[in-house]
Amino acid sequence: MSLPLNIAILGAEDPSAAQEFYAAVLAPKVQDYGGFFRSDLHGAGDLGVTDVSALAAEAGVRVEGSGFGGCIISYVLEQPSEVVAVVEAAAAAGAEILKPAKKALFGSFSGAFRAPDGAVWKVSCERKKDTAAAKSPAVPVETGILLGVQDLRASTAFYTALGMEADRDYGAKYIDFTVAAGQLRLCLMQRKDLAKDVGIAPEGSGFGRLVLSHDAASAEEVDAVLSRAEQTGAVITVAPAAQEWGGHVGCFTDPDGIAWKIASA
Repeated sequence: MSLPLNIAILGAEDPSAAQEFYAAVLAPKVQDYGGFFRSDLHGAGDLGVTDVSALAAEAGVRVEGSGFGGCIISYVLEQPSEVVAVVEAAAAAGAEILKPAKKALFGSFSGAFRAPDGAVWKVSCERKKDTAAAKSPAVPVETGILLGVQDLRASTAFYTALGMEADRDYGAKYIDFTVAAGQLRLCLMQRKDLAKDVGIAPEGSGFGRLVLSHDAASAEEVDAVLSRAEQTGAVITVAPAAQEWGGHVGCFTDPDGIAWKIASA
């Protein structure tokens, strides 16, 4: 069993306005499913945007939340000038710039912003200088979800038990998991370190306005993932069940309260 991260779903007070923001900043390919917007981030995973109350209800969690929700969206580009372009486009579209795009430690280049819907983004590349002309729109090398966790080793064990394979492991600081084409990479950091990295306070509680979603191949896979997650320390928030529209869906929260949706069509 494995657990590819196919889509990160953001909850917004005004989904249409949030989608307009992302269209202006990221220029994705968008499908509108009656108020649920699913965007293809140039082949590097999908982003969903929907009503925050409906998202919380679907995930079986309370909609209330405050401060840092424990999740950061990572958008990794090829050139520093592309990082600058995306951060500037975000500012022009109404984002709050948390860290301006500039050279960072260990040879990288990055910036961070908070979107109008509240989601925090880190935009980065692995080099300090351009080596080619910038693309317009910028095409990500990969996208990912950075989770700020209380116990890095415990969270690593949790996700490994669900079938994820560790990739880059920097001890007590950072770990991520292997990713296939078209998926988002899942990464773990200590909560305080992650908040500091993007320039926000680490305090926060409740729903982080984001649900991580895995597209399962069958109803049986949905049941198996939920069963294994519960055995490994997850809280089942929505028991897996057949849906009126024909799919099979179940939801859980991980040991740090991050919501997951497992669904088959």
